[in-house]
Amino acid sequence: MVEPFKNYNKDFKKVICKNIKKFRKEKGIRLMDLAEMLEVSPEYLKRIESPNDDKKTCSLTLVYKLSLIFDKKIDDFLKDD
Repeated sequence: MVEPFKNYNKDFKKVICKNIKKFRKEKGIRLMDLAEMLEVSPEYLKRIESPNDDKKTCSLTLVYKLSLIFDKKIDDFLKDD
């Protein structure tokens, strides 16, 4: 029998948050500028980047837009280094 969730990382949201911030810094984009590109408030983006804010999540649409801005694949956001 296949174990579909064998490699499930229960902290995947924190990994995504960490990678959003990491990719933004690698591109040298200020949080305020990225928020403007995404048409969201800087406060919203700051909460998304915060791994300790369990209540704030981002949509797949937002991750897709970020992948285009950062020139990354969507699965790159799920990689835990």
